[in-house]
Amino acid sequence: MKNYTIEIKWALVYVIISFIWIFIQKYLGFFDENISMHLFFSVLIVIILIPLFLLAQTDKKKNFLNGKMSWKQGFISGGIIIVMATLFVPLLQYLTYEVINPDFFSKTIALYTQSGKMTAIDAATRFNLKSYIIQGVSDSLSFGIIFSALTAFFTKSK
Repeated sequence: MKNYTIEIKWALVYVIISFIWIFIQKYLGFFDENISMHLFFSVLIVIILIPLFLLAQTDKKKNFLNGKMSWKQGFISGGIIIVMATLFVPLLQYLTYEVINPDFFSKTIALYTQSGKMTAIDAATRFNLKSYIIQGVSDSLSFGIIFSALTAFFTKSK
C-alpha cells in the first residue's frame, strides 16, 4: 500500500477538485439560467486536470522514484490515479444531480425538446442519472488514460 500512497493522495485531490467544480458550475448558473452552456463549461475542467496529472507524476518521480521515472512508470501511476478517482464518479454524479441540483435533468430535457434538437423520448433517454453515471465513468477513464500517457511523456527522465 505504501507504494501507492502518492496515487491515493492525487486520486483524492482529483475527486475534491471535481466536487469543487460542481459547486463552481452551480454558482455560475450552469445548472439553471446558463444550462445551455453546461456541457461546454463542464469540459473546461480539463484545463485543471492536465496540470494535476503533471503534478501527480512529478510527485511520484521526485518522492518515490528518486528523480528517475520512465514513461511506463508515469503512465502506470497516472492510470492508477484515474482508476481510483473513477470509483468516485457514481457518487459525484449522484450528489450533483440528485442532491445539489435535482431539477437538472428535467430542465435539460425541456431545453432540448423545446428547441427541437431532440424528441422528448430521446432527451429522456440521454439525460438521466444512469446515463450520466455511465458517461462519467467512460469519460473519466478514457480522458484519464490519455492525460496519463501525455503527461508521462513530459515527466519521464529515462
